[in-house]
Amino acid sequence: MVGLSGGVDSSVSAWLLKEQGYEVIGLFMKNWEDDDDSEYCSSRQDFIDATSVADVVGIDIEAVNFAKEYKDRVFSNFLEEYSAGRTPNPDILCNSEIKFRAFLDHAMRMGADWIATGHYARVQRPEGVDGPTELLRGIDPGKDQSYFLHRLSQEQIARVLFPVGNMFKTDVRRIAEEIGLPNAKKKDSTGICFIGERPFREFLNRYLPTQPGPIRTPDGKVVGEHVGLAFYTLGQRKGIGVGGEPWFVAKKDLKTNTLWICQGHDHPWLLSHELICVRPSWISGHAPEPNTPVTVRTRYRQPDEPTRLAAVGAQAFTLDCTDSPQWAATPGQSAVLYQGDVCLGGGFIDVVER
Repeated sequence: MVGLSGGVDSSVSAWLLKEQGYEVIGLFMKNWEDDDDSEYCSSRQDFIDATSVADVVGIDIEAVNFAKEYKDRVFSNFLEEYSAGRTPNPDILCNSEIKFRAFLDHAMRMGADWIATGHYARVQRPEGVDGPTELLRGIDPGKDQSYFLHRLSQEQIARVLFPVGNMFKTDVRRIAEEIGLPNAKKKDSTGICFIGERPFREFLNRYLPTQPGPIRTPDGKVVGEHVGLAFYTLGQRKGIGVGGEPWFVAKKDLKTNTLWICQGHDHPWLLSHELICVRPSWISGHAPEPNTPVTVRTRYRQPDEPTRLAAVGAQAFTLDCTDSPQWAATPGQSAVLYQGDVCLGGGFIDVVER
């Protein structure tokens, strides 16, 4: 059962699997119902695209509504995190709770042997009986999505296929055009998982109260007023509303409702030497040992940096980033650990020591 989103990656995935001899069924997931008829939520058009693709590939397709699961398991956490001054990444919980849990459960009930998606990642299964299934980066470095999948469990990835994980995006587009897929040139979605691309501040304002407060510089001077701490993220440079040389969001103080900003990309306030991460999740089911050589990625588009796994516990782990300070490490975001191409797992950044 292939998760058909209406995008080109999942569409080519369905075609590849059919070519390989699998019996394929498409599943379109509807996971957001609020303002579903707005210009920003494209689920109706996506479903039309997915249905058109199913016709071309020659497979059946069904639609399923996971809107309640999405609100309960993902969106409620999203709002709680923003209310607490953190900056969550909903795509990560969306994967672990919806695409690879609600979808997987549904597919297994339908009698499927595997589920598949259009993610750019790879799965490496043990050759023998023993050993964990590993999650690997996709081979296209510009599209690798293993960062978003780091909370998957052994139970989940053991049932997953990523047909385009061994391909470059350019090749996926080429195949889509060659086989005549109607969405071959459809642009990639960059909005919030299932919610779409929309003015984010306006969207968040519907669910969270705004509480304006002072914007201060390192010398304590008030240079403006913010619209609410929830609407800013560490490292943000645009949309602060303070003129002059470029300013960066450096700290958010919930107690005083103060937004602190600084100048200079490498200002000490933006560089973290230690990170404490909570709610760890490990692909293998077991935490790596302390001092295991690893690299860390604290943002999706950020390159890996060498780090030292200083301490590992059931509820948290600590990263010593002294040799490679992490820029604008943000509470609520994920720190994802790698050994080469293997994604080990990670946790949510909770405490940032500068």
